[in-house]
Amino acid sequence: MPKTILCAVGTRPEAIKMAPVIRALQAYAEFDVRVLATAQHRGMLDQIFACFDIRPDIDLDVMRPNQSLASLTARLLNDIDAVLVNEKPALVLAQGDTTTVMTVALACFYRHIPFGHVEAGLRTGDLNNPFPEEMNRIVAGRLASLHFSPTVSARDNLLREHIPQDTIWVTGNTVIDALRSVADTRPALAVALDDTKRLILVTAHRRENFGAPLENICRAILQLVDDNDDIQVLFPVHPNPHVQQTVRAFLQGHSRIVLCEPLDYIPFVAAMQRAYLILSDSGGVQEEAPALGKPVLVLRKETERPEAVDAGVVKLVGTATADIVGLAQRLLDDADAYRAVARGVSPYGDGAAAQRIVDVVLARLG
Repeated sequence: MPKTILCAVGTRPEAIKMAPVIRALQAYAEFDVRVLATAQHRGMLDQIFACFDIRPDIDLDVMRPNQSLASLTARLLNDIDAVLVNEKPALVLAQGDTTTVMTVALACFYRHIPFGHVEAGLRTGDLNNPFPEEMNRIVAGRLASLHFSPTVSARDNLLREHIPQDTIWVTGNTVIDALRSVADTRPALAVALDDTKRLILVTAHRRENFGAPLENICRAILQLVDDNDDIQVLFPVHPNPHVQQTVRAFLQGHSRIVLCEPLDYIPFVAAMQRAYLILSDSGGVQEEAPALGKPVLVLRKETERPEAVDAGVVKLVGTATADIVGLAQRLLDDADAYRAVARGVSPYGDGAAAQRIVDVVLARLG
C-alpha cells in the first residue's frame, strides 16, 4: 500500500523549490503524494502551482490582510494539526524558513510524525536578520528527522548544532532544478522595455527593510537612473502595503523606472535573463541569478547564503544609499569588474537535487 507523503507549501518561493520534489515523488507508485497549501501567499502561490501543473489537495487559505505573526502562527498550527490527524502521513516535507515551515515542523513534533526539512541548515547567526526567518529555520532544524542541505556549509551549520550526521544529506538546491526547467525554454518577459537600455532588475520585500532601509534603496535607484542615461529599471513591487506605499511614493512616474505587479515565475526568469544587473533582498534570487550569469547586489546586512558571496558572484551591499550606488556604478562602468562577477558560477547544485531527496525518502520509507 502506498505511503502518504504530505508536502506543505505556503509561499511562492516554497512552491518554486518544492515543485521539483513533488513532481519527482509523484513518479513513484510507492508514494501517495498529497499537497497541502497553507496559502500564506495567496495569488503568488497559485500561479506557481499553475506553472508546474500542481494541484493542492488541501488548501487552508490562511492569508488575511495585515495579519500579525502571532495570529498567523496560531491559526496555522491549529489547522495543520487537523490536517495531520486526517491525513496520517508517513512523512511530511516542507522547504525553507517561513512561518508555514516552522508551524508544520512543530505540528509534526506534537504528533510524532517524521518531518523532512528541504533547504536545511541555512543560518546568519542573527535572530533579527532575517526576521522571523532565522528563528523559523532554527526551530525547523531542531525538530526535523531528515535534513536536506543545499550545500556543504549548510550541513556544517547543522553539525555545529549537534544534529546527527546520519540524518543530513547534501543534495544541492531544488531552486536550480526549477530554474533550469524554465530557463532552457527562453521564456518571454511580457513587459514592455527599451531594448537599447541596460536593465537593472530590483526586488525588495523583507520585513527588516521596511521603512528607512527601503527608502534608502529607492533613493539609490533614483540616483543611478539620473546618473546613467543608458539604464532602465524594472521593479516588480511586492503586494505588502509597506512596500507598495514606499516604492510608489519615491519611484512612481519616472520615465525609465517601470513599476509593475509581481511577475509570475516564468516571466521573472525571463526578467533575470534580460537583466544586466540585479538588486535584491531575496534569498531565491541570490541562488538563481548566479546560475544565469547575472551579478546580484544583496540589499541586506547579512546573508544565510554565503557560498555565492565567497564565489564572488554575489555582493553583500546592505541598504545604505551611497553603498548601493557606489558598487552598482562600478559594475556599470568597469567591464572587467562586471565580468568577474557575471561568470555563470552556481554553488547551489546541478539540477538533480529533487531526485537526491526522493532517493533518501525511498531508502527510508520504501
